[in-house]
Amino acid sequence: MYEYLRGTVAAVTPDHIVVDVHGVGYLVNTANPYRYTVDEQVTIYVYQAVSDSAQTLYGFSDYAEKQLFLKLIAVSGIGPKSALAILANPDHQGLMLAIKTNDVSFLTKFPGVGKKTAGQLVLDLQGKLDDLAPAETPDLFEPETVTTGEGNAQLDDALAALLALGYRETAIKKVTPKLRQFAGHDTNDYLSEGLRLLTK
Repeated sequence: MYEYLRGTVAAVTPDHIVVDVHGVGYLVNTANPYRYTVDEQVTIYVYQAVSDSAQTLYGFSDYAEKQLFLKLIAVSGIGPKSALAILANPDHQGLMLAIKTNDVSFLTKFPGVGKKTAGQLVLDLQGKLDDLAPAETPDLFEPETVTTGEGNAQLDDALAALLALGYRETAIKKVTPKLRQFAGHDTNDYLSEGLRLLTK
């Protein structure tokens, strides 16, 4: 089992990055691919999921984020994709506080998390996240076409990433006008703001 990969980011897409480690490219699914840039030297903590049909790597910016992911996927009803969508919101403190205080309305704002799953999150994790609190900080980390960023490539990438995380197209369309007015510097800025708007 892999613990981490150390190498160079070779590609960034809406739902994964490719890390080149001594000439071998590892496809790593991450909560927020746009926190990374091509040619950046990185250390990515990873979790390897093995099934009958695939071997999948999930990546995290630090050890604490990986531990939070492992706790999330241990909850019934939370798979790796749902866990990544939850972790994509940089407010990890808010997530842990919601679990601690049984704030189901906060938890159900995440893709794939209904009231039953939110209740299960509270039941399974309440009182079990205190060891992560010191390390986790808020600044971690009807088919229709999603409204585009009208020529803003960075906003387009952020919208694609939100869709890849599992947010509904109708919900993304509602926040897109606000994102167009947002003075983001890069894709990560737009993605973070989009996540904030979708979960507030």
